[in-house]
Amino acid sequence: MYQDKRIALVIPAYNEERLIRPTLEHVPDLVDTIIVVDDASTDNMAAVVQECAAADPRIELIRHETNRGPGAGIITGYKRVLEGDYDIAVVCGGDYQMPLDQIPNLLDPLIRGEADYTKGNRFMRRAGSLAAIPGNMPRTRVTGNMIITILTKIASGFYKVADVVEGFTAINREGLERVDWDRAWPGYGYPMDFLIRLNAYGLRVKDVPRRAIYLPGERQSQIKGLRYALRVSPMLLRGFFWRLWNKYVLWDFHPLVFFYGAGMTLLPVGFLWGLFLVWQQWVGIGVSGPRAILCALLIITGLQFLLFAMLFDMEEGK
Repeated sequence: MYQDKRIALVIPAYNEERLIRPTLEHVPDLVDTIIVVDDASTDNMAAVVQECAAADPRIELIRHETNRGPGAGIITGYKRVLEGDYDIAVVCGGDYQMPLDQIPNLLDPLIRGEADYTKGNRFMRRAGSLAAIPGNMPRTRVTGNMIITILTKIASGFYKVADVVEGFTAINREGLERVDWDRAWPGYGYPMDFLIRLNAYGLRVKDVPRRAIYLPGERQSQIKGLRYALRVSPMLLRGFFWRLWNKYVLWDFHPLVFFYGAGMTLLPVGFLWGLFLVWQQWVGIGVSGPRAILCALLIITGLQFLLFAMLFDMEEGK
């Protein structure tokens, strides 16, 4: 228990036979229950967890019959937390690469009522300002993180949130109960999908500084720069339109949907019209002044609509 709040720790894990033990052994006493979700591991991880459970009665093992993805493991853990009398659910990986001693940093904003969901940010200093890139973070991961962060800011509406791939998080019971987790994304890319859903349901998200840990010689994250960004982009695009439809049309109304619609229509039309005019000029047909002006107006107006829509969305996200 921490400040009169019952804390549950959810650990989704897959083939973490070597690292799940040190992870479990370093869980602080403030955690009331530890829910390890084994996503159909093919190694001896389940046996290791059961050995640890014999020494620590807080540990509970849940096993998936088939591999469903890390997001599905977290969702399973969340549902188990909702079945119990817990106030906050913390999530960490089973690879011993998250600073469990910093769990109170995630809990405090929730307990003070400043947020409904907190997440680690490896690029923030203690005061909240941007920090230099952690020296032990691979440069290829930094590139992928930046690309995905920009896409997620637009898709989720949380323009002040960064390090969106971070899996060291905490959520209060209100947030757990409000989100329909059955519709959440179960595979890689789940942190970004969760942010989209949290914004749509009107929940508050806050970044918390945390130190980055990368163990030498150990398997690292699935983030592989541009390749990973391309992999999750379709999910982000679907989530973006889902959020706009539900948050600004079905559940409430905001004219920014018209701004987004106009911008997404006029801007590509203007570019296509411009390419057509370039082709006409290239083949010698020529381009008249009015048609060139129309092309410029389409592009400028479409861009303005998009920027205003993003500005409105940013204000709503506050």
